[in-house]
Amino acid sequence: MGDPLWEALATAQAGLLSHRQLRGLGVSRGEIRNHVRVGRWAVRSSEVVSTTTGPLSREQMLWLGVLHGGPSAMVGGLSAAEVHGLKRWEREEITILVSNPMSFDPVEGFRFFRTRRPFKRLIAPGELPACRLEPAVLLFAAHEPHLRTALGAVTATVQQRLTTAEKLTDWLDQLTPLRRSRHVRELLGDVSGGAHSMAEVDLRKACREYGVQPPRSQRPRNDSRGRRRYTDAEWLLDDGRTLVLEVDGSFHDDVAQATLDRRRNRQLTTATRVVVQCSAWEIRHEPWEVMQDLIALGVPTVEG
Repeated sequence: MGDPLWEALATAQAGLLSHRQLRGLGVSRGEIRNHVRVGRWAVRSSEVVSTTTGPLSREQMLWLGVLHGGPSAMVGGLSAAEVHGLKRWEREEITILVSNPMSFDPVEGFRFFRTRRPFKRLIAPGELPACRLEPAVLLFAAHEPHLRTALGAVTATVQQRLTTAEKLTDWLDQLTPLRRSRHVRELLGDVSGGAHSMAEVDLRKACREYGVQPPRSQRPRNDSRGRRRYTDAEWLLDDGRTLVLEVDGSFHDDVAQATLDRRRNRQLTTATRVVVQCSAWEIRHEPWEVMQDLIALGVPTVEG
């Protein structure tokens, strides 16, 4: 015989229930053990059971984490960013933000991260308790061991149009003090200027360091076939021509992709528009080589 109270709650939580919730609904430990014993429910952690017995979906795993973490737990970090739609930054390990002293049992596949910041300010609207995108990715950036990965995640949220540099800057102020805030603030300045990837951020940094005029980024152009394209970086030269620099990431090393890139560059080239290429690796590790070549091609310097 079904119980409408726990059934409705289980439906809202993708089939997951905590012992605390069940006690609040008057379901005894004996009843829980009986559901598990006859195969209707399954034990998922020391604090959580599921009303399904098969493998857990990604949504169910997220619910498992927040229910295990307690009433003030929420999905955080890149896991929260995934909930908000961030692509290509997924992690197998799920991050859960908690405010309690974390005296509960660890769960494989989850990272429980304690924060003293006000949960009411951090939590996003919705059934699943998840951190708002901006503080989630900024807190990730503050604690990620590798700075470049940290900044790359922040850039990706803007590149994928999930937020803006202005909103991130506002949250950066709200989260003060925050580790790496200076690096993130500098990054957001570049992103506000039009950079859409870490390679473009590196390019702008190199331009500042070597006195080269900063480029215009993501300019819409029609190629020779009439297709709309967006260029990585452009400079207007003294002779009236436009120099376009396309910065290729590692995926461009694929033969098929490299062929498409060269074809695209040919089709973008006109009598007044010259297209050249460099790799993201060069911009990061040998920026002086790229800067010298750009100056030789007529790109203005800041002094000029």
